[in-house]
Amino acid sequence: MRIERRFTTAGRSPYQAIEFRTTTSEIRNPDGSVVFKLDGIEVPAAFSQVAADILAQKYFRKAGVPARLKRVEESTVPSWLWRSVPDEAALAELPEKERWGSENDARQVFDRLAGTWTYWGWKGGYFDAEADALAFFDELRAQLALQLVAPNSPQWFNTGLHWAYGIDGPSQGHFYVDFATGELVRSASAYEHPQPHACFIQSVADDLVNDGGIMDLWVREARLFKYGSGTGSNFSRLRGEGERLGGGGRSSGLMSFLKIGDRAAGAIKSGGTTRRAAKMVVVDVDHPDIEEYVNWKVKEEQKVAALVTGSKTVAKHLSAVMKACVNCEGSNDDCFDPAKNPALKREIRAAKKAAVPENYIKRVIQFARQGYTDIHFPVFDTDWDSEAYLTVSGQNSNNSVRVTDGFLKAVESDGKWDLIRRTDGKIKKTIDARALWEDIGHAAWASADPGIQFHTTINDWHTCPASGEIRASNPCSEYMFLDDTACNLASINLLPYRTADNGFDIDRYEHTCRLWTIVLEISVLMAQFPSKEIAELSYRYRTLGLGYANIGGLLMTSGIPYDSPEGRAICGALSSIMTGVAYATSAEMAKELGAFPGYAENAEEMLRVIRNHARAARGEAEGYEKLSIAPVPLDHASCPNKGLITAATRAWDEAAALGEKFGYRNAQVSVVAPTGTIGLVMDCDTTGIEPDFALVKFKKLAGGGYFKIINQSVTSALRVLGYRESEIAEIEAYAVGHGSIDQAPGVNPTTLKARGFTDEALTKVAAGLKSAFDIKFVFNKWTLSEAFCVDTLGFSAEQLNDPSFEMLPALGFTKAEIEAANIHVCGAMTVEGAPFLKAEHLPVFDCANPCGRTGKRFLSVESHIRMMAAAQPFISGAISKTINMPNDATVEDCKNAYLLSWRLALKANALYRDGSKLSQPLNAQLVADDEDEAEEAEEAIEAMRSSEPAQSRAAVMAERIVERIIERNVRNREKLPNRRKGYTQKAIVGGHKVYLRTGEYDDGRIGEIFIDMHKEGAAFRSLMNNFAIAVSLGLQYGVPLEEYVDAFTFTRFEPAGMVLGNEAIKNATSILDYVFRELAVSYLGRHDLAHVKPEDIGATAMGSGVEEGSKPTPGPEAVVSRGLVRGKVAERLKVVEGAKSTSGGQPAGSVSHTQTAASAIAAVFGATALKQDAAYETRPATAGKTEAKTDTVAERRAEARMKGYEGEACTECGNFTMVRNGTCLKCDTCGSTSGCS
Repeated sequence: MRIERRFTTAGRSPYQAIEFRTTTSEIRNPDGSVVFKLDGIEVPAAFSQVAADILAQKYFRKAGVPARLKRVEESTVPSWLWRSVPDEAALAELPEKERWGSENDARQVFDRLAGTWTYWGWKGGYFDAEADALAFFDELRAQLALQLVAPNSPQWFNTGLHWAYGIDGPSQGHFYVDFATGELVRSASAYEHPQPHACFIQSVADDLVNDGGIMDLWVREARLFKYGSGTGSNFSRLRGEGERLGGGGRSSGLMSFLKIGDRAAGAIKSGGTTRRAAKMVVVDVDHPDIEEYVNWKVKEEQKVAALVTGSKTVAKHLSAVMKACVNCEGSNDDCFDPAKNPALKREIRAAKKAAVPENYIKRVIQFARQGYTDIHFPVFDTDWDSEAYLTVSGQNSNNSVRVTDGFLKAVESDGKWDLIRRTDGKIKKTIDARALWEDIGHAAWASADPGIQFHTTINDWHTCPASGEIRASNPCSEYMFLDDTACNLASINLLPYRTADNGFDIDRYEHTCRLWTIVLEISVLMAQFPSKEIAELSYRYRTLGLGYANIGGLLMTSGIPYDSPEGRAICGALSSIMTGVAYATSAEMAKELGAFPGYAENAEEMLRVIRNHARAARGEAEGYEKLSIAPVPLDHASCPNKGLITAATRAWDEAAALGEKFGYRNAQVSVVAPTGTIGLVMDCDTTGIEPDFALVKFKKLAGGGYFKIINQSVTSALRVLGYRESEIAEIEAYAVGHGSIDQAPGVNPTTLKARGFTDEALTKVAAGLKSAFDIKFVFNKWTLSEAFCVDTLGFSAEQLNDPSFEMLPALGFTKAEIEAANIHVCGAMTVEGAPFLKAEHLPVFDCANPCGRTGKRFLSVESHIRMMAAAQPFISGAISKTINMPNDATVEDCKNAYLLSWRLALKANALYRDGSKLSQPLNAQLVADDEDEAEEAEEAIEAMRSSEPAQSRAAVMAERIVERIIERNVRNREKLPNRRKGYTQKAIVGGHKVYLRTGEYDDGRIGEIFIDMHKEGAAFRSLMNNFAIAVSLGLQYGVPLEEYVDAFTFTRFEPAGMVLGNEAIKNATSILDYVFRELAVSYLGRHDLAHVKPEDIGATAMGSGVEEGSKPTPGPEAVVSRGLVRGKVAERLKVVEGAKSTSGGQPAGSVSHTQTAASAIAAVFGATALKQDAAYETRPATAGKTEAKTDTVAERRAEARMKGYEGEACTECGNFTMVRNGTCLKCDTCGSTSGCS
């Protein structure tokens, strides 16, 4: 093969014209701990910090790289291509710590990749002369450094370690076919033959334990998952439920084995750093168990919903029952008798109405009777890695249904559909085709699975039908070929080929397509594979996966809407050029090296497929050979660049002509992959064939942190569309915002200082606002520190840990004030409504989802499908893309999207409706929480108004009123003893002295309060005095203290501010807020209303005092004020009367009580409830609760969702920065993806 130069010059280093910079790569966990750090790395200056981080963290070899190397002479290889090994003699002269290390220069990585490909290409006879090999080596290094193209991740991981550094190890059970002899060989080395393939398809037979069977597949999958590759299988050969087994009995069915495989995959991936969901399950539409399979994930999602909702409901009502028991003030056991405790009766009725099991309700009452004051019932959430999702199955794979044209035509005609037994081929069941289609549409709508693979269309374009049908795909659905084959991928970054005059450099693009077809072909020659079958078939068919990325970025930069005939024509033309050039190159290689071994038996059909590709490139609507559905031809008229049309047609004419003469070296040459990680390495704005997902991006800084910039495609597009620089600046400012609250309306330094913010706190806020996309994400405990939020602002830890808590509204800012400040500080995050922007230009900036808080526009479902249809006729494999659908899409919309995909000759399609997974929070609440309570009553009345006569309505309303009155606890006044205990608390609130005095009953309950203020006006002082009398009377008539606390805490009026002299409360919004916080902490144990943790409050020093009260009792409550020691009577004071103390000073009997309680809890809840230590606590314990432990994972997840991420943790770096990337997820921190590319 002759290799030309386009990016380099002979005799000069390919890096000579490329500037490099030194930087530090650091990736941190959310808690600040360092996941990875490498100082002094060298990367091209054009690489962003994210690209540099991914290169360093994922693709640099971290260990075993020798500091000194020597060449190993090979007589058949040019000296500059000799492989290297450690120079032991030179290494011995170095200090031991300096002998081995990590790659630290991007050029090392580029050299080992390009060098290995050139080395094996030379050995395989791919170059006409040494100058061609050198040009190949230089061009590849330059293209990698210029971010023009990137291979899939396994190439970066494995390729060149043996060639460049002599790194080796024992065989891992891999195989390869020797290119010289054609014989299958078991690998003797781990790295001499690298493993560069990302995508695998594996077969599974209807056999339980033998090779190639069901259990063997789990082992084969495990081998791939362990090293981060993805695999897919068609399980349709497995017999259905109830079919007879050879040894007697009946099969448990397909689903039982799918659930086992799902568990196995989840266990492997959760134990290491491999990727999530890198597995595809495919089932044919005529399988006997297809109905259960289609609804599999729907039912699992329903189970999650039931677990989450049920756990929250039960926990809520059990806590309410416990509270009704504990907060009662009756005598003896009256508090635990619903006949005598109206509050308990009410909560029991509410719990029963909510279907809480009665035995659980009874258990709680029993615990309360035993002295416990709190109940802990585990509450599940909808996070994807939560206990709820781990409990159910089907969460570790993408599911697809293989549908034939016959089935889809039966759907159209409302016909019947036969489900076929796998053992004898007879009909097991006949169903309505539309009913099954409805199930498929509903399942996709409800759970985002299954996707659809169009079996007939896939096999109409199959280049090797004589070798068998295509039955499955890799996890992302772009690689579709025979079972037990593999594909290695590479993607071209389209944006750098755009020229300054808004054209496209066709010559360099064609050159890149040709070069990388050769790279991928050489990769097949040099590779080793995880099984004999895959090694043999990959050698026999030599499938390649050349693709592209950044079509969305290219179109927006060029000022062309993604959803436009021009955009689709450009996409089609670029796809046509890429695959046409790749097939022409494959034919060139076939001329020199021979066609792929399986070509002869498939030659006629493969040439037919090539001719169909060529017809589509010429824009022909008819004349296709053996196609059930004609493809969407290239739209010559709509393409604004006629040079692309000429090149697209020429490429296929050449590919067809050369193929007729020489055949092809490869059965397939192209796919369109998601390009998650490698897209980030190339700094692509968009991945694969996807549109952009946001107009404002967050760029990572070398020293850590991010800054907000408008997508550079927007700026370029505005220039192309003719806007002046001043207008562009205004539009950018509208989208990005000012990044400061200094001049913001509503929320600004002045209004914040009035609410207690210090200069230090405002500095922290200012720093966070520069990269924020909503100011509420800056006003939280992570920015301001938890101590400041609690001690100064007066928020409780419970509030701060609540994911739904928003600080600004809690500080008293209105929704309008917050929104106005948001627009000023963070920008609209969209160009909709921007000054100077013309309405006709808005489509250029449409993204997959609405942008910002105010954006309304987004790309339609049909636009995604039609873009795929424009490219599919020119892709030999398929396209990995998820069709984004809004939350309000219907089941009918899902079915129509699948049908449109079929009619436009797509090979596969997967839908993702916003919110179809419970683990993804909706963009907006269905109904605002603060509206719920008011509207419930109104809706109930409206419902009766429309359905019931007036007399019935009156009866119902009267019944509700009577019910509420009857359930009130009506009692006589309970007078305090004449000589009573209590305490006096002096404090200063907002500069004003306040004296709070309490009076208590003998059992420690509060019965009265006195409030006195020093040097206040007579009116206010009298008002406080009378208010205290009113509260005291209420307490003596049985009004629970909680009611007063709930009513008067957080009330706002002057005086207010800092509190001095109180050990628990440090800030108050009013005198009443302070008083009832103090009472709640002292008598109710409501430490959530305090600002100092209870364990940090020191014991109160007391003098001898005077014993008060007329009825001495054995308990300490009769001796000391319960309020004085803030409810901790048993902890701070113990009265021992006639009982012998244990050696530890505890009263006799306390140990047995604790042990008994622990045993009781273990019996009821099935878990250890109390930790048994040498010293035992004597206070009542919390039922069912283990030691307090901070749930840092929940906090991190909550923070991530507040910041707009998916809320899922990256399995590699641990950061909660996963964003959706087509059918996959990718991490914005380290670049890990859940796909296989």
